Amino acid sequence: MNRIQWWICHVLAAAVLSCPACVSVTGDEQISVSRAAYGKTPEGEMIDVYSLVNKNGIKVNLINFGALVSEIHVPDRNGKFADIVQGFDSLEGYLENPSYFGCTTGRCANRIAKGKFTLDGREYTLATNNGPNHLHGGIKGLNKRVWKAESDATGVRFSYTSPHGEEGYPGTLSMTVVYTLTNRNELRIDYTATTDRATPVNLTNHSYFNLAGEGTGTILDHQLMLAADHYTPVDDTLIPTGEISPVKGTVMDFTVPTAIGARFGRLGGDPGGYDHNYVLNSRDGTLALAARVKDPKSGRVLEIYTTQPGIQLYTGNFLDGSIKGKGGKPYHKNFAFCLETQHFPDSVNQPAFPSVILRPGESYEQTTVHRFLAE
Repeated sequence: MNRIQWWICHVLAAAVLSCPACVSVTGDEQISVSRAAYGKTPEGEMIDVYSLVNKNGIKVNLINFGALVSEIHVPDRNGKFADIVQGFDSLEGYLENPSYFGCTTGRCANRIAKGKFTLDGREYTLATNNGPNHLHGGIKGLNKRVWKAESDATGVRFSYTSPHGEEGYPGTLSMTVVYTLTNRNELRIDYTATTDRATPVNLTNHSYFNLAGEGTGTILDHQLMLAADHYTPVDDTLIPTGEISPVKGTVMDFTVPTAIGARFGRLGGDPGGYDHNYVLNSRDGTLALAARVKDPKSGRVLEIYTTQPGIQLYTGNFLDGSIKGKGGKPYHKNFAFCLETQHFPDSVNQPAFPSVILRPGESYEQTTVHRFLAE
């Protein structure tokens, strides 16, 4: 290596280390990565769990069924660790997983009105698995697929190729989801996809968080800030009306830290609670702060950065205690929140929204970072 090459490498390394949302490639960022057998699908496919542990003791478990996050253990202000995501103790729970705990959702996350869209003059019909609408990729979306997994010293790379026509979607779509855990207590998720014909793509992670510890009670006292001055109002089936409305002075306003449950009584609806897409202030594709949540009791804090234009706030409204999660604990309404980074719901039918159409020769690329703190 000559002097100029050494200088370029030195500058690039310094830039990466100084960027709070970047993942370092130096040896200092290496973490403990282990793999263990997790079970078999009914079809006999082997499922593994990958455990990532950084130098601070933060642990993330990942499963190649649904490319999902099954556990995240982080400390409180006193150094006490707890698992902060809802899920199951074994593969059997994830085989059904009606609430999409921890999984990668798609091809098109969130809702598509009436399960229909028209692309390049052709109408496509998808499953209507959420009332009259299509939700999270259909009957057997990405959340119920077995992904190929490869690990290295920083995380796990999951890959899956969805054939043309799977769940009604056009095009053969090749996807990767890379989870990286850093020693700055960040879980970074990088998504990429390519296609051989035009198709809608909108991928996200669907983890349910409770910063006090999963299954410990409601999240209504968690303090939430969203970097969003606008949101997309919805009809009674949770499909956006097409409007982009200001949050100021409404029950939707989280521009300053506010208890999640502070205005539940004014929300109305059945079963009530938040299940809305927020229009992020930063929509130019750069990695920017989207949300900050703090549990006042434990001091645990979650910050979310994303390159996506929207984020869905969901407060576990449809959980009713019938699902038994880890340790057999019942998961009740409002026991967790989701913050799903995304393009807007039903974008494929709403030309005024940012496009979700991926075409041959293009590359779908997006990043979301979850940063864990205690204060």
